[in-house]
Amino acid sequence: MPADGLRFPPDFRWGTATAAHQVEGEPADTDWWEWEQVPGHVRDGTDARRSCEWWAGRYAQDFDLARAMGQNALRLSVDWGRIEPREGKWDPEAFARYRQMLSALREREIEPMVTLFHFVSPSWLVEKGGWQSEGVVRYFERFAAKVVEELGDWVDLWCTINEPNVYGAYSYLLGFWPPQKQDVRQFFRVVHNQLLAHACAYRAIHRLQSSARVGLAQHLHIFDPMRPKSPLDRWAAGMQDSLFNGLVLDPPVDGVLRFPLSLNTRIPELVDSQDYIGLNYYSRSMVSFDITQPGLLFGRRSVMPGAEFSMEGWGETYPQGLYRVLKRLERCGKPIYVTETGVPDNDDSKRPRFLLTHLAAVHRALGEGVLVKGFYFWSLVDNFEWADGFSARFGLIGLDLATGQRTVKRSGQLYEEISRTGAITADMVKRYAPEVEDQIFSPG
Repeated sequence: MPADGLRFPPDFRWGTATAAHQVEGEPADTDWWEWEQVPGHVRDGTDARRSCEWWAGRYAQDFDLARAMGQNALRLSVDWGRIEPREGKWDPEAFARYRQMLSALREREIEPMVTLFHFVSPSWLVEKGGWQSEGVVRYFERFAAKVVEELGDWVDLWCTINEPNVYGAYSYLLGFWPPQKQDVRQFFRVVHNQLLAHACAYRAIHRLQSSARVGLAQHLHIFDPMRPKSPLDRWAAGMQDSLFNGLVLDPPVDGVLRFPLSLNTRIPELVDSQDYIGLNYYSRSMVSFDITQPGLLFGRRSVMPGAEFSMEGWGETYPQGLYRVLKRLERCGKPIYVTETGVPDNDDSKRPRFLLTHLAAVHRALGEGVLVKGFYFWSLVDNFEWADGFSARFGLIGLDLATGQRTVKRSGQLYEEISRTGAITADMVKRYAPEVEDQIFSPG
């Protein structure tokens, strides 16, 4: 072990990630807000009516806590439904509130990364067909340009779209989220449109702001063959990787939309349309060939025997996967921000270990020359976790739903120590998670 532990670069960005609908409260007229009102849609019966109350002004309290915890970066999003509540009609009060938020971050020396689309669409867009519609690319390009015109004085680090593959799969293939479609053709159409929308927004932002750095947040999932020596398991795992990860990973690099998105169509606007790559990573699946699962490309997903989990029903905790996907992205030749990684852990018993092991994976990649520029942990504060409501807590800061009181968790205290020192030390590991000392300092 190095004498000073695992030390990160002095300009490394230490941050957390949030999304507008999950923290703001007082929701706008959007598909998600309408969907939450139907009993049974949200697991614990909650909704985003109050959440973290950022729209009512409590963002300042959370920004103060982030700064006190040593963070110098925050990823947040803007709500399209607030900004453009009706087609072509912009809300100046919404822009004014977002300017207040962004100036508050700058005053605290916290750099904002602003995401333009994080799963939530205005109701007027849904009425026009949402992300399946022919006009959505033009609508999104116009929206992105307007946001940059209004907020560009405070922001130059932009994320166009969050997780096109996850949004497409959960909303249009698996039917978990609004509009709850289960149609593989619509899934591919939505992903196709989101990639085109990203490309057009990327070009529009750069036309308006010479200092802009623009990317999108890619969700990469590990698909490993359950039996590595089985050609069929390897094939099934490779197919799932190609049609989930590769589907969205390659087009912003070479500009080519491959089957099943298109027939090797080259889109000039897509070529080299990332100044950085945003990486969201959470877990892995073990894949076995199964002839009875044609709808899942003959791949049955399961978990590795003996795998670690934070909570029942959530994915395997697999820090080595973060190292693996960072190495995979190295070939793209772009700076990388880990724009999300985190764990649902309602009693905060496993989050400190998760932080240490996943940051050690980032450090290992850095040591091998991968250009990782920052780390945004999901999430700053317990928030409305989509269809799971508040039944799954991801925050470094705990939220009392009844009173709104914030409490920095033990994991938040650890993240403060890491952020302030820019290092993981042996003493930190000993105090927070001694059982992973060998995993931290001898990753193998």
